[in-house]
Amino acid sequence: MGRGKIEIKRIENPTNRQVTFSKRRGGLLKKANELAILCDVQVGVVIFSSSGKMFEYSSPPLSMHQIIDRYQRVTNTRFEEIDNQQQIFCEISRMRNENDMLQASMRQYTGEDLSSMTMNDLNQLEQQLEYSVNKVRTRKHQLLNQQLDNLRRKEHILEDQNSHLYRILSEHQAAMEHQQAAMEHKVPDVPMLEPFGLFYQDEPSRNLLQLSPQLHAFRLQPAQPNLQEASLPGHSLQL
Repeated sequence: MGRGKIEIKRIENPTNRQVTFSKRRGGLLKKANELAILCDVQVGVVIFSSSGKMFEYSSPPLSMHQIIDRYQRVTNTRFEEIDNQQQIFCEISRMRNENDMLQASMRQYTGEDLSSMTMNDLNQLEQQLEYSVNKVRTRKHQLLNQQLDNLRRKEHILEDQNSHLYRILSEHQAAMEHQQAAMEHKVPDVPMLEPFGLFYQDEPSRNLLQLSPQLHAFRLQPAQPNLQEASLPGHSLQL
């Protein structure tokens, strides 16, 4: 009894799919080698796995590159890599031409190379330069106006701060003056006594105070006989 026909479809199980790929790949490369040896033919096989890994086989003594070159000559086909290289060369050439044109325009704008320009070209260049100068001036005026506005705002801020500080200083000074006036009104001026002022008297008053007790102690009557003597020892007393 023969084996049943196997349905060819994608294997959903990743493990089974990888195992099947390894077996079938080995078998395919083996069959390609047998074909090249048995039939004396040139065989080239290129395999890419689902993960992007490449496997190749080329029948000896040729290499895969030689087989591909022969394929190109026979079919007159070109690979995408060659087309990409040609596109790169074209892009480089275009960029070089554009760079040369830009450098020539820069020399014309700076006045370094005007020999190749006609009268019409010079007129257009003059108009473009005037337009550029006007744009530069406009932008310059905008920047100047912005700077002036910033300076004005800073000036207003400084004026407000100065006014605030002056008001605080004035209020503080007024409070100090009011406090000083209140203290002067509350405490009147009192003359200071000199040291030992209570014990100081002028000369006449001191003499008077010294003589006063003696006068009271030695008050004499005119009828006393001592007053009849012509001379007394010491000072004479006159009434």
